[in-house]
Amino acid sequence: MKLEGEYLFNGPRDDVWKLIRDPDVLATALPGTQSLTRLSDTEFEGAMNLHIGPVTGVFSGKVLVSDEVPPESLTLTAEGKGSQGFGKGVGRVQLQSQEGNKTLMTYEGDILVGGKLASVGQRNIETVSKSLVKQGLAALDKALEARVAASAGEAVAYTPPSETEFAIAVAKDVAGDLKERALASPYGRTLIYAVPLIAVLIILVFILSRCAA
Repeated sequence: MKLEGEYLFNGPRDDVWKLIRDPDVLATALPGTQSLTRLSDTEFEGAMNLHIGPVTGVFSGKVLVSDEVPPESLTLTAEGKGSQGFGKGVGRVQLQSQEGNKTLMTYEGDILVGGKLASVGQRNIETVSKSLVKQGLAALDKALEARVAASAGEAVAYTPPSETEFAIAVAKDVAGDLKERALASPYGRTLIYAVPLIAVLIILVFILSRCAA
């Protein structure tokens, strides 16, 4: 499965680079991250509690940073596994300075999953993965804005997204994908009314699974 996209950060490239190389900040970007430890300048290990469809579990693994050209680009190689399956992937990240003291991040990569996690279906995994990336980058952008403000002598608090906020955001993305599928279906008029209910159920299941963990 391929995953690609871009995100515009509200800050200079050097600051964005420092941010994406800071494990303490990265650990706060995605609710469910249980740990993220730096083993060396290029290797990290961690654990995350993931919820994708009916599959919920803790996945642990390592991330290797290579082909690093500060503050322009790097390659990430990740591999993790848990009781619900395994996943591994390789991704390339590039940062480009933009007008207005902003930074454009472009990313692309390949992801492979197996075990029960693969039973969820590629379309669902792709939708949730894109949502995870989007919510994570948005959280990093807030952390960046707080750092930029602090360097200018202003006090701007960085508050990581809560479990509920994260669940609602993911549910909206999944519901949007379901709506597109429903409209493309011959039963679209009927299915479209089920989308809000499905979104609510996703939020409830997500929160309950976090509490159980």
